[in-house]
Amino acid sequence: MKSMGKLCAGFLRPALILTAAVVAAAVPTAALEGRPGEAKGVHASSASAAGWEKSRLGSIDQRVLSLALNAAGCAVQSGKVTSPGTLTVIDYTKPSTQKRLWVLDLRTHTLLFEELVAHGQGSGNNIPTLFSNENETHRSSIGLFETRDTYVGKNGYSLRLEGLDVGFNDHAMERAIVMHGARYVSDTIVRAQGRLGRSWGCPAVRETVAHDLIDTVKGSGLVFAYYPDPKWLASSQFLGNCDGNPGATGVTPVVTTG
Repeated sequence: MKSMGKLCAGFLRPALILTAAVVAAAVPTAALEGRPGEAKGVHASSASAAGWEKSRLGSIDQRVLSLALNAAGCAVQSGKVTSPGTLTVIDYTKPSTQKRLWVLDLRTHTLLFEELVAHGQGSGNNIPTLFSNENETHRSSIGLFETRDTYVGKNGYSLRLEGLDVGFNDHAMERAIVMHGARYVSDTIVRAQGRLGRSWGCPAVRETVAHDLIDTVKGSGLVFAYYPDPKWLASSQFLGNCDGNPGATGVTPVVTTG
């Protein structure tokens, strides 16, 4: 799996203006100004994760959503990305039998997809507990990714992911960690074996939805893969205050759109 030819056998710039608002449980809020996007004239508004309509976001955990929006905001503020249009959230605390991947439109604050997603063979059975940034582990990676280009390979239409979290997923390109469709991701498989099949570390989705989902998020979207790993939560540059002090403590800046 060291080359793009060895794909995972089995594993989000529209124009808008982004601002960052600070939210956290039991702390006051403050505003952080973001950078303008490329010319649609969408005016910015100040809103937190709570501003997203819960009833329209499926089963996504609000804490995970806040962290994901926080990470997106930090990535924009730091200049790592510019005006992402979509944010895909994967919650690896949930079992593979449950829908645990959500694609959010950052322009309209709407849910575009809510899907099953497989994890790597090396990460665990139904509920993953082990994650890696290294080759040949067949484990999933956590952290923030940017979506890149597409290609057709061994697993069909696939989307390359660039890991932005140094030390946690920045080997994703080298490991050929891509998003693709897989036959072993379906409700039928869940009923038959009590869990989804597993990949070699890639976030694999249902074959019937893979092409549309990939086309929705490809190019410059973001993917946030969550698991409460203490080291990642304490050290990621995309969690915390976005001011050079990493970690998921203190205030939480959240990217919002008008």
